[in-house]
Amino acid sequence: MRLPVPYDTLNDAYGDLQCRTLSSMSCDLARLIYLAALRDYNSGTYHHDGLATRFGREQARDALETAHREVFYRLAGLSLADLVAELKTYIHVSREAPVGLIHAWQELEPYRVAVPMEVDTTVVRLFLSNIRIALEILRAGQQ
Repeated sequence: MRLPVPYDTLNDAYGDLQCRTLSSMSCDLARLIYLAALRDYNSGTYHHDGLATRFGREQARDALETAHREVFYRLAGLSLADLVAELKTYIHVSREAPVGLIHAWQELEPYRVAVPMEVDTTVVRLFLSNIRIALEILRAGQQ
């Protein structure tokens, strides 16, 4: 059984994550990908050594999980035009060739593993559909 996390400790870990890491990223899509990369694919558990050292392993995990869900729901709530703009920003900061990144994302759909666990399935379907459409809009604009 997991004991409740002291509210201030979780808030402190979350605030530290926001201030030191997430605020330096240029867009929510970059934040989503980053947070998803901190999650173990086999267990779904988040790991961040710096946060764990400062606030404890459970508090770090809970802060990462909370941030991941919040970023996901913000992205899922964007209009299609805003999502296209978000994707353009992400492509720019990735320093990858836009044509190659768009092609890889359309073929491999890596954004699917960026979805947090235990989120509303209807919102997940909407997000995935909107990402596919945004990618197609960007691809068509390159021709």
